[in-house]
Order: sequence, then structure tokens, then C-alpha cells
Amino acid sequence: MNKVETIVYGLVKKHPGIKKAVKTIYQGVFDLLPRKAEYFSGEYDFKEGYFFGFHDISPLSNDETKCLANKVPFEGRMPKKGESMEVGYFDINKGKYGEFHKIGDTYAWNYHKGCRLQWVDDDTVIYNTADGDVLCCNIKNIKTGEEEKHPYPIDAVFYNEKELFATSFCYERLNRCMPGYGYAVGDGDISEPAPSDNGLYMINLTNNKSKLIVSLKELSEKVSHETRPGYTHFVTHTEFSHDGRYIAFLYRVVPNGQEGKDMHKTWIMVYDIKGHRLITLPTQETGSHYVWNHRNEIIASCAIDGKSCHVLFNINNPENYKIIAGDTVNSDGHQSFISDEVFITDTYPDRRRMSKLFKVDINSSSATKIAEIYSPKTFQTSDVYCHIACDLHPRVSPSKKYVCFDAPRTGVRSLYIMNL
Repeated sequence: MNKVETIVYGLVKKHPGIKKAVKTIYQGVFDLLPRKAEYFSGEYDFKEGYFFGFHDISPLSNDETKCLANKVPFEGRMPKKGESMEVGYFDINKGKYGEFHKIGDTYAWNYHKGCRLQWVDDDTVIYNTADGDVLCCNIKNIKTGEEEKHPYPIDAVFYNEKELFATSFCYERLNRCMPGYGYAVGDGDISEPAPSDNGLYMINLTNNKSKLIVSLKELSEKVSHETRPGYTHFVTHTEFSHDGRYIAFLYRVVPNGQEGKDMHKTWIMVYDIKGHRLITLPTQETGSHYVWNHRNEIIASCAIDGKSCHVLFNINNPENYKIIAGDTVNSDGHQSFISDEVFITDTYPDRRRMSKLFKVDINSSSATKIAEIYSPKTFQTSDVYCHIACDLHPRVSPSKKYVCFDAPRTGVRSLYIMNL
């Protein structure tokens, strides 16, 4: 954002209706201008009618010969209960897409986080689905075709070659508080604002044991305090640290009756599995997206002193944080690490409907544009119950040679791979 946009955003960000109106009018003026030229810093390939979803998982296999994908069944609306989506993978050869191989169908999906399709190991994938009215996850070996269902929906996964762990939470509550991020199938949400038997779960999928590790009641008492009356509490966006010791997550509270209207307050939390303790990052009740590097550091989008920025936190000393490239990457984005010191992040469409990808160096606090991509207005979310936006959600491949992202630049939601 430029200086004027930053000032205006600061004035309207707490008023979603006004913010949306200002954005629509502002972009409408620039719609009258010729479309701006796109920019790609490397060779790229894409497949129309496919997407992957969130930025915290790489869809590419460790040997980068396969790329997981969701096949878009329709556009322009949210999925309804019973509507399925194909999941599978593309063959990859030197950064080019080959044949699509269907793995199965999911009945629990959305446009932003897909069905949480992800690799467990080189031959095994896991994803959410539904069995009738029950949310569950499916683990499938793509070589043998063997599969097994588990009676839990999952979010993040950690595999240590002995046991498979996953995080979980109430997706029905998430869908109520953030429409478009849960599923059309419910899983037992209750109206109580901060129940003691709901919150962040860790599941051992090896023995099918589920444990509530942090309850919403505990979070409400230890963290939010003054926001407890009149608010609904929920957790979302979980991620294991690379060593498996920590689970980061967003703890959010939203005023009753204002669900899905960007009125929530957010704390980026970390649960120390070994130490059985909660750590609250000092994000000033803000936060949206984040990822871990291998040094147990988190880069997160939040607002410090009212200014949107990307902030680096070290879990061992979270109060000593660092704002990275604040003059350039000064808006919300989705991050993915190339190395412990360099990450990629995106932007939402600007006044010319252009979304950007930046490569950001933590040490020099500098950002380099690596792509600028057109996003048609037809993919702009119209309201909270039609959350159809197509964010870039950049995801770096295991070797760091490629970045994979979603984009609707041709008028069709598509899955891209670009050489870094």
C-alpha cells in the first residue's frame, strides 16, 4: 500500500462496511484504465480448473515429481452439503505439469483451505472428507490404493516416521465465525461462547486417540479476559513447528452477531507440547497468517501500533520481535519460507486488481518483486457467505526451486508453478 492507502486503511479497517465501500469505489475508478501488464520473474506453467489452497503446506512431493491439486467442480458460490470435489495430483517434470491422477473425492472443502490435502510421506496423502453427516479424514497410499478413514477432521499434520499426529478443532464453529473456512457438514458446535470441552485438539492417528490440549474456556480466562462477555471464541489456522515441539494457532473472538464481518480480535498462540505451556505472541490483538522456519521463528502478518506489517518472532524471546521490510510489504499476506532467512509473501489485489509476490530477505529487511498478476473482479468475495476469492497463497517446493500458487488471471481459477 502507498502512504495515502495506508492512512485510509487505518481509518476504515475497524468498520468493515465502510472499508468494503471505499475499496469498491476506489478500485472502480481504476477499472476505467487499461489493464496493467503482468510480470513473472521465472518460467511458469499452469492448469486451469484446479487449485490447492492455503500457503502453509507445499503441494509438491519431496522429489518434486508430483503436485497435489483440487479440481474445481463449479465457480461463483460456496459448496453445499453433499457436493463433492475431486482430489489428486499432477505429474511434474522440470517444472511442467503432466497428467492428473485422481486420488478420491472429498465432501468437506472450501476455496481457501481446500480439504487440507497434504503429503504424509512420499507415497501417502491425507485429506478431510465427510461420511454422511460425519466429518472425517482419509489417508490413502497412492501406490497401493489402500486407504483408511479416521473419525476426525484434521488441520495440520506432523509425521515422525513412528507416529502420525494432527491438529483439529470444531469446523462447524469455524464456519459459523468465519464463513468460507469451515465445511457445509457440521461437527457438533454448541452456542456456548467459550466451552471447556471445545478448543484445540491433538490427534494421534496411529492409535486414533484424541486429546483436548487447550480449551476455549482456558483461552478465555488466560488470554482474552475483557473480551469474554458477548463474544464467541474459536481457534483456527494451526501449524506444527518443524521439530514437532510446538503448535502455533490463531485464537480469535468475535462479537455475537458479527460473525464473518472482520470484527474479530486475534491472538497468535503457541502451545509447547513438551513443556505443556501456552505462549502468547505480542501481536496487539491482531494476526492473520504466519509460518515457521527451522529456527523456531515465526513470520506473521499482523498490525503493530496500527500499521500492517510482517513481523519475525523467536519463540524463545517473543518480546524481542522484528518488523521486516515494513515500507514495502506493508499489507496482509501469506508467507512461505525459502530458507530460514528468506521468505515469499503475496498481496491482495491492489487498486488495479494486481496481486504481487515478493521475495523478502530478513537480514537486510528488503523485498524484491518476483511476480505481478492480474485478478479479475469476478473472483472478489461479495459477502461473507460467498467467500470465493482466489488468493495467491504462495507455497515453496521442498528443494526451494519452485513456487506454486493459485491465480484466476485467465478468468479461470488455476494452479501455477513458477521457477524461482
